[in-house]
Order: sequence, then C-alpha cells, then structure tokens
Amino acid sequence: MADVNIDRDTLRELADAGNETALDRLADLADAAGDLEELSELLDEGSMRAGLLLTRRAAAAGDLRELQRISDAGYDEAGNELNRLLEAPAGGHRD
Repeated sequence: MADVNIDRDTLRELADAGNETALDRLADLADAAGDLEELSELLDEGSMRAGLLLTRRAAAAGDLRELQRISDAGYDEAGNELNRLLEAPAGGHRD
C-alpha cells in the first residue's frame, strides 16, 4: 500500500463533510503538534478520538477540571477517569 501524504485542508474538507476517519486523523495531527486548542475544537465537533487524546493528557497531569470539561463535552470515558481519580486513596496526607 502506498504511503499517502494528505494535507490538512483536504482532511478538514472531508471532516466537514462528515468523514469521521478524517476527523480522527486531524485529532492525531493536533495531538502530535501538542495543539490542545485544536484538540478541544475537534472534541466540540464530535471527535471521540480527540476526547481520548485529551483524556489521556488530562489524566496523566491529574487535571480533574479538564477531565470534567471533556466529560461535559460528550466523551464519557473522561468521566470514568475522573471518578477513578476521585475515588483513589488520598495519598496518605491530610489538609
């Protein structure tokens, strides 16, 4: 199979026409570039791949507010990850 280099404009056109694979590819490109703003926009457009990538980043950083935002935007797994972090033992210190 040939390695195809598709430009972002073409991916955007396909995604705007409802192609979920193109939307996923845009999310992967945004993630590779560290463009969290674009990932958030893609999540708002319905990209579950963007939700997954944002959830991974937020969970690794322990960012509970971001996990809640991602969950509210429609990516249910972020809510599951948020609950997992909230239910984890407190780490042995008290405030």
